[in-house]
Amino acid sequence: MKFIDAPSPNFDDRGRTIDMIVLHYTGMSTGAEALARLRDPAAKVSAHYLVEENGDLYRIVDEAKRAWHAGVGGWKGETDINARSIGIEIVNPGHEFGYRDFPAEQIDIVIELLKDIRTRYKIAAAQTLGHCDVAPRRKEDPGEKFPWLRLALEGLALAPFDGDLKTADNLTYDEALAALQAIGYDAPQGDHIAGLLAFQRRFCPQSLGQGFDRRTKAALMAVKG
Repeated sequence: MKFIDAPSPNFDDRGRTIDMIVLHYTGMSTGAEALARLRDPAAKVSAHYLVEENGDLYRIVDEAKRAWHAGVGGWKGETDINARSIGIEIVNPGHEFGYRDFPAEQIDIVIELLKDIRTRYKIAAAQTLGHCDVAPRRKEDPGEKFPWLRLALEGLALAPFDGDLKTADNLTYDEALAALQAIGYDAPQGDHIAGLLAFQRRFCPQSLGQGFDRRTKAALMAVKG
């Protein structure tokens, strides 16, 4: 792959094996602004890679090091997501600055990068996650416009739900919540809304904000397996 090296000082030692990829959108007005922040020592944030809208690919932190991209969050009860993951920033202004579709040429490079990363590490499709999956109380990225299906067709991520809604007909609220938790989301009893919204953005954006509706329940059963 063709990389543009743009090293950041914002990293430390990992201390564990890589088994996860976390996808972000930059959520800033321009890619240049985002790249500058990821390299700013005062910002104390970084990622391993940044993919511009035109497909330019920046290498920011060596994969062997722990980049500071995921922040406070967790997955299946584990909280140090940075230690186990590779973080990829995908240039998009995000919900705050005019969220828009991701260009095809940008996603082509994301897919190529994911395939390249998986030649070095055993990362299951279910372990390619969005920032909102691991930090649902703080983050929405890469958001409901991200083309997860394109990644899924390459075997790189789980696909959005597109199945039979009848599988949800007898599912209770408690069973749906238990499925959400079992998948990995931070969704404790009585405080599950952020985790549920993150799941919907990822797997059934048509149901975003609709609670445990029929489609969401069916999606939960499909993803939980």
